[in-house]
Amino acid sequence: MTSDPLLALRPWESPEVTSWGRLPMNAVDRRSGADSLDGDWRFQLLPGPDAPVGGVWSAAYVPGVWTMQGTDDLPQYTNVRMPFPDFPPASPAANPTGVYERDVDVPGDWAGRRIVLQIGAAESVLLVHVDGRPVGISKDSHLAAEFDLTDVVRPGERATVRLTVVKWSDASHIEDQDQWWHGGVTRSVLLYATDPLHLADVTVRAAFSGELRVDCRVRNAGGALPEGWYVSGELEGQLLSQDREFDRANAEDDRVSDFLGEARILATVPDVRTWNAETPELYGLTVRLHRADGTVADTSHHRVGFRDVEIIGRGLLVNGERVFIRGVNRHDFHPLTGRTVSYEDMRADLVLLKRFGFNAIRTSHYPNDPALYDLADELGFYVVDEADIESHDHAHEIADDPRYLNAFVDRVSRMVLRDKNHPSIIVWSLGNESDYGANHDAAAGWVRRHDPTRPIQYEGAAKLDWADPELASDIACPMYAPLEDCVAHALSGRQTKPLIQCEYSHAMGNSNGTLADHWAAIESTPGLQGGFIWEFWDHGILQRVNDGRPVGRGGAGLYDNGVAAPGHRWAYGGDFGETIHDGAFIADGVVFPDRTPKPAMFEHREIAAPLRIECFKHEGVVLGNHQHFRGLDWLTGVWELSLADGRTLTAPAELPDLRPGETAAVPLPFEVPRDGGEAWLTLRVTTAEDLPWAPRGTEVCVPQVRLREPAALQAAPVDRPVEVDGEGLLVHPLLTAAPTLSLWRAPTDNDELGGMALRWRAWGLDELVRKVVSVRQDGAGVSVVAEYAGTAGVVRHRQVLTAVEGGVRIDEEAELPEAFDDVARVGSVFETVPGLDLLEWFGQGPWESYPDRGAGAPVGHHSLPVDALFTPYLRPQESGGRHGVRRFTLSAPDATGLAVAVDEPRQVSVTRHRAEDLTAASHHDELVPRAGCVVHIDAAHRGLGTASCGPDTFPEYRIPPGVHRWSWTLRVL
Repeated sequence: MTSDPLLALRPWESPEVTSWGRLPMNAVDRRSGADSLDGDWRFQLLPGPDAPVGGVWSAAYVPGVWTMQGTDDLPQYTNVRMPFPDFPPASPAANPTGVYERDVDVPGDWAGRRIVLQIGAAESVLLVHVDGRPVGISKDSHLAAEFDLTDVVRPGERATVRLTVVKWSDASHIEDQDQWWHGGVTRSVLLYATDPLHLADVTVRAAFSGELRVDCRVRNAGGALPEGWYVSGELEGQLLSQDREFDRANAEDDRVSDFLGEARILATVPDVRTWNAETPELYGLTVRLHRADGTVADTSHHRVGFRDVEIIGRGLLVNGERVFIRGVNRHDFHPLTGRTVSYEDMRADLVLLKRFGFNAIRTSHYPNDPALYDLADELGFYVVDEADIESHDHAHEIADDPRYLNAFVDRVSRMVLRDKNHPSIIVWSLGNESDYGANHDAAAGWVRRHDPTRPIQYEGAAKLDWADPELASDIACPMYAPLEDCVAHALSGRQTKPLIQCEYSHAMGNSNGTLADHWAAIESTPGLQGGFIWEFWDHGILQRVNDGRPVGRGGAGLYDNGVAAPGHRWAYGGDFGETIHDGAFIADGVVFPDRTPKPAMFEHREIAAPLRIECFKHEGVVLGNHQHFRGLDWLTGVWELSLADGRTLTAPAELPDLRPGETAAVPLPFEVPRDGGEAWLTLRVTTAEDLPWAPRGTEVCVPQVRLREPAALQAAPVDRPVEVDGEGLLVHPLLTAAPTLSLWRAPTDNDELGGMALRWRAWGLDELVRKVVSVRQDGAGVSVVAEYAGTAGVVRHRQVLTAVEGGVRIDEEAELPEAFDDVARVGSVFETVPGLDLLEWFGQGPWESYPDRGAGAPVGHHSLPVDALFTPYLRPQESGGRHGVRRFTLSAPDATGLAVAVDEPRQVSVTRHRAEDLTAASHHDELVPRAGCVVHIDAAHRGLGTASCGPDTFPEYRIPPGVHRWSWTLRVL
């Protein structure tokens, strides 16, 4: 039996032990004036918590995870499965345990003060010793733990702090959160001091009306509270106890015991500036605790946002307005440091989200670093704050297990106690994917009593019945519910709660199809109010290929634009030698691991546009303000007219003065030329001034409307033979592979996990065998009929090749048998000679777009190097397509090359990789770019959907059997 009382409790296998010696959670900000203990600590990694400390110490950086700092315990990714077979509450015998140690000089001027150690976060069990003496225990990997060291250390002397972190525990079973498993001290460690008479907690409630209530709890570490203490407040430089502009009630001294006092400040702010995500107005509040003689014993600083949150009927209201929730789920992640994220990185995350139209964050699936909420307050985000509870692999057993009751209530209550003063938080979440049981109801009851100002959500309760008012969730917050089910519920007459999906569009690989369709339904259907995309990051860890280890903190500069440097790659599940893993399912974000936006981000930006072109009529357009609280004075714009003949006209835009929800007709900025064919009017909207999240001139949205329809493809035949080889394939000086039929695409993650790729392989679409049926001269052209045989059917394909001025016209027809009822694409594929490195096109762009993800790619004249067209999704797959292309050129630096025009807007892709190259590769370091270009022109291309975890694309974006026809011309520049 160990003599150490912390080890004797064996907290890693005792779910009833949630803490020992840990101070209560509170909302008093102690970050200012604290001594940071961040930096290099002495470190040992032991095989288990019972192993003795000894031998050679290495160094580990705090905050950080040891799994990313050169140890043999490497990251492991699982989604639902636990990484070990033990059932709750058991943990494995092989249990990596990190021992961190450093010497701390306690300031001499802290004599007579209360001294506290704060560990920002450690996963999963933390044991604290100082100078060999046991101090305390904490379990909960994503909240700070504080310990009183007053009786343990001596001011003016050096103390040795030891943090022992046990990786696996009973708590791991409720931290099963679809993420990399790590171990370490993941947030900052602080040492601070207070007066023995100190603020134990501060609760701020600031209403939309301007009413302010500040409740203070006061303790005295020395024993009984002294007589005569009081609190005062200062808001934006105005003393609440003195300024007559504020309707202030006298501070109350409602002492309930000799050790705990309570006081309240009440005030009303006239002409209050209210907080919302569009105009996040904040007031600086200082709360002071005074001794009887008026001297200040303690101070707490807060930023206050005056706002109300309520549910009325089917609407979640902020300041009385039913706001759309344009949200994203966000994990703490960095490709070099794992779970540890700096303030600068968090700010960069939120700035990027703001620029792409997001206004809400769900902290999936645990409380984030306190700095993130400060940033959300400042920049303007609605936050669903989620407790550190997910028991996905053993959800049903744990939800009603009384051994875990304290852990559920403890984690939820400590989150609320810490974060309650942030105006950005509008909803509390009880956790994620943990079934639903008595433990949830107990936690919900505590929240409703402590904070009646915010609603609660929990998907596990809501999924039982979206309308049941007796369940713990105030919001119907399903995951990946089919859009038709959501609309039907809103129209059913049974709806009793707002319907806001906690996850609704899965961003794995080339994904987020039908996003615009979802938002068209949300904005037009009362009762639907938005949702949260899964998720923000691709969680690829930067890995050295030669030794398979994480690069770690020194890897800055080894990636750019989503691509890892040579000799490196983005690792996902299984890449660190682990046998239990869930592969690339960790790569499901709207940004790459280096925060480079994926094309889907531009789709969301346009869907969330604050200013839109509603329609074109009467030689003008109608503009609409789609914000909830703000006018258009922060925006400016430029009109752009794109003509099919290659011309682009521009003119400055004078935006109308529109209040939220208003529309106004404005005349066209210039006369549309009578010639030029198809015409598109675009309004490029940018910020008119510098904002905290965007400098002046940052593009906000690009609404667009078509003014004139396209003209038919004109290509008159000429009397010249078309050269084909013995197989009926076009012979052309700029092509190394002639145009042939293509029905296959390198499967996307949605194709693979949704089952489509399995069917396509079963049909043999990836290995079609071409057989020539006939080749004959047909007037001025050549008619070629071929059959493409798969294992489940034969596709009859006909090409008619006709000479036209400067090139050849190719009319194609493919007849798909009934068995091929949902193929990837129907179109032509060919390959070019090397040297054609620039693509210029008229169509949607400049970024990647697909039939069900094209709302964010405006039609216009675009130009990009071929190497920039490819999108480097972590697992190679179909990418780089451009939808709605009318014509394009591929050219060399000397302007020679080829030009293609199509009969109607088509899906086109130009890359350096064949579909089979992408299909065969698991990482991008395995790809070898081809010297020439691989070009696809598709008569039809299947939508992307989100079937890796959610609904597939809609029927209108799938390809039916039957006859498909398309025509195009190929000319030499």
